[in-house]
Amino acid sequence: MTDALSTRFHLAFPVSDLEDAREFYAGLLGCPTGRESDHWIDFDFYGHQLVAHLVAPEAMPAVATNPVDGEDVPAMHFGAVLHWEQWEALAARLREAGMAFVIEPQLRFAGRRGEQATLFIRDPAGNHLEFKAFRDESLLFATDLTP
Repeated sequence: MTDALSTRFHLAFPVSDLEDAREFYAGLLGCPTGRESDHWIDFDFYGHQLVAHLVAPEAMPAVATNPVDGEDVPAMHFGAVLHWEQWEALAARLREAGMAFVIEPQLRFAGRRGEQATLFIRDPAGNHLEFKAFRDESLLFATDLTP
């Protein structure tokens, strides 16, 4: 699903329904499944290992937000940095599926170093995901965002 990477990350996160998680991650986002049990499922998230762990709905964490470029960004979120064309295709697929966006697909830091496309969605358990793409991928870790 992604370019070859020398290092991959592993992220375990809570979900309140494994079948809803499977439909969202494997179905809507197209992330293949790996190992699984009655309590968790592994997903290949753009070459990285996500593990959805089943928890009671009341155990799901609350979400705070921080202001970023005029939006209230969920402080706790994860996602993927995609190539521009991949991001556009995903945004279109999510729109076609009728996905409700937490933050609509948009351009952040327009006209500045670090200009990026971004969108936020929630999985069925309420976990926030951000997908982004950079016009210039070499600026992923740029500290200066001036034009």
